[in-house]
Amino acid sequence: MELLSFMYSGKLTSVVPALLLDILMAADKFEVPSCMRHCSQLLTSLPMTTESALLYLDHPCSVLMVAEVQRVVGAAKEFLTNKYKDLDKFEDEVMNISLAGIEAIFSSSDMEVESEDHVYRFLLKWAHARYLEPEERHEILSCRLLRLVRFNHMRCTTLQEILACTDNDIDHEKVHKRIAEALVFKDYPTDTQGVLPEDLRACWQPAKRAYKTKPVKVVVFDPPCRQAIVYLGIEREECSRLFPSGEIYSQSFFLAGHEFRLAATCEIDSDMCSFGLYIELCSMPECSESVTIDFEFGAKKKPSGKFVSQSNNVLVFSEGELILGRQDIFGTPWWTFIADDNLLIDGVLNLRADLSVVEQPSMTGDMV
Repeated sequence: MELLSFMYSGKLTSVVPALLLDILMAADKFEVPSCMRHCSQLLTSLPMTTESALLYLDHPCSVLMVAEVQRVVGAAKEFLTNKYKDLDKFEDEVMNISLAGIEAIFSSSDMEVESEDHVYRFLLKWAHARYLEPEERHEILSCRLLRLVRFNHMRCTTLQEILACTDNDIDHEKVHKRIAEALVFKDYPTDTQGVLPEDLRACWQPAKRAYKTKPVKVVVFDPPCRQAIVYLGIEREECSRLFPSGEIYSQSFFLAGHEFRLAATCEIDSDMCSFGLYIELCSMPECSESVTIDFEFGAKKKPSGKFVSQSNNVLVFSEGELILGRQDIFGTPWWTFIADDNLLIDGVLNLRADLSVVEQPSMTGDMV
């Protein structure tokens, strides 16, 4: 009746989103393009809510394919990605969002999330809560959700955990293929750029999100060496945001059973600002009371392009000392540091941390 009324008067009496969508479907079926345009204009002019955005996304695909409705769908996706940009802040609320909404939110590169590892674990958690039947859960994860995960930005330790996983929730063949592709780009990022077509590169190497922790590249030596080399790149804009008292944390990494992460800061001491770099102990084995680390911080510099040692020391981490380092690793004021193009090469500060666990002398080894 609303459609007939519009055909005679050019007006609609309702502005309820659900009813407007039904009218739009009828207008599509009976080929009344003027009514379709009018409905789409009304829908985009109404205040967007989570409920209305999900309503637009969950509508039948035949309607969503209509050109007149694309801006409604686009507005709904934009609303959801903006509202739920900070996943940590809205995690409980996002758990109650439908599949179409999840796909919209996790397709965004602007999402602020701890790391891509957190994205993977959240999607598994969401699927377990929403789909109780194992076969349906397997289908949703394998065909709809795991394609949203940007495996090339995950920690290698997490990728190894996924490869070793034997549960039936995911299609292991597909996931292993995606992880293999991700590892190729991690190890040979420049070699693969010129070989693959641009569309395939975009598929294999999706953009970074707005991660709250910076990805690192970690080289861990095989036992008995308890040593690791950690590479961290920080862009000039990110460094600038540290002033006057900001912090940037790296993704965590493991060495000899202990979990660490790097922390970059802008330090203020006696009205002097400088760039500080620290190591934080996130967790240690229950049997340990402390751990001693022999460390060396280095930075890549021009003209050689090689890493130059900036600081080395021995750090003792214990329950009362969990974050240790140096508050001025470059020995220069902040504004000199931030403008140094020989240090921020092509706008990126490239740091390296060499860490070795120092063996503690046994208190009882010589007592016989």
